[in-house]
Amino acid sequence: MGSVGELPRRCENRIMPHALRPMEEGDLWQASEIERDAFPTLFPPTAFQRELKNRLAWYLVAWQRDDLVSPADADPDAPNAPPPPSVAAPNAPGSPQSPRLGRIISGARSLLGRRRTIWQPGQQYLTGFIGAWHMVDEAHIVAVGVRGDLRGQGIGELLLIGAIENARARGMLSATLEVRTSNYIAQRLYAKYGFRNMGVRKAYYSDNHEDALIMTAPDISAPRYSDTLAALVNAHADRWGASQRVIG
Repeated sequence: MGSVGELPRRCENRIMPHALRPMEEGDLWQASEIERDAFPTLFPPTAFQRELKNRLAWYLVAWQRDDLVSPADADPDAPNAPPPPSVAAPNAPGSPQSPRLGRIISGARSLLGRRRTIWQPGQQYLTGFIGAWHMVDEAHIVAVGVRGDLRGQGIGELLLIGAIENARARGMLSATLEVRTSNYIAQRLYAKYGFRNMGVRKAYYSDNHEDALIMTAPDISAPRYSDTLAALVNAHADRWGASQRVIG
């Protein structure tokens, strides 16, 4: 299992309280809970158990380090939690939609049953996930989510860093994803990591038939991209603390 250690410079005394590792079967309920929280109208939900058995799919989870955060801080039911802001994520509903459609989809999901994760001390508390399909020499980022009360803390960018590092470690030459044309925050993040606009998928999103922008980072294995990625990872560490990343 490969590991990208904590960064050695400029961050010696500051460590990010979120770390990355590969998704495991014991993570499935929490991953589903995060997805429901991030995208309440997504239907059908991601079949994480099937994805774990898919030899082309690779999923990473972000988890809250209990050596840096107390159990009370990690408790999702803790009082005074901030309201969930919007998520900057590819390939999943997250933009304005029809309230009526949202009620219909939410009702359908309720009929299928929704189980809430009961986090217990001693378990790793998951804060986000990202998934990609590695096909030939391209990594296609297909799913990402961050808990609503923990967004805006660099977790989404950490997940993107992990997905790119994982793809590079497995010999992928490029990375691609879809993002809503209205999701400018996500587009700016992806552009920062070398993703370029490559086209549009018309009416890609089923909830409101919004178009999807195709964004691709074409040369993630190139030495120049390696230098750019290293600088971006250091900038992320400067802001949020050095991160522990086990990428698979």
